[in-house]
Amino acid sequence: MSEQGKVVGGPLGKAVGRAKQLAGSVIGRDELQREGRLQEVQADAQGEAAAKAAEAERREREAETEAERAETQAERHEVELEAAEIEAEEQAERKRAEEEREAANRAQVEKAAAERQRLAGEEQAAAKRRQAAAADREAADLQRKAERAEEAAATVDPKEQS
Repeated sequence: MSEQGKVVGGPLGKAVGRAKQLAGSVIGRDELQREGRLQEVQADAQGEAAAKAAEAERREREAETEAERAETQAERHEVELEAAEIEAEEQAERKRAEEEREAANRAQVEKAAAERQRLAGEEQAAAKRRQAAAADREAADLQRKAERAEEAAATVDPKEQS
């Protein structure tokens, strides 16, 4: 192969290879004809290699893009899980706080009811004390009337006293 055949490749190298083949067959030089065929085959191989390299590079870029997409999706999923976990924790905290408020309200209602019941009990006890005092006064009054009646009876009929 000549120095020029090694340098020229691609579509131009293919054209040069055909030209060499044609020239070699016209002038009867098999070596030039063979060199032209080799140059043409080499140009085809280089073109095919370049196309395959470009296709491989394109597929590699697609694979990288897909890997980045998958990584981004995994990160997004992880963030969504974290957000859901935070939301669940916040919801549990809100529920606990609401239950505490409800318990405090129930305790307050029960305390107020107990206080009303205590006051009602005290009022009943006071009413019973007043009734007992009134009954004591009435009994004392009756006792005094009975004593006066006995004294009056003794002054009216002294004999019955003995």
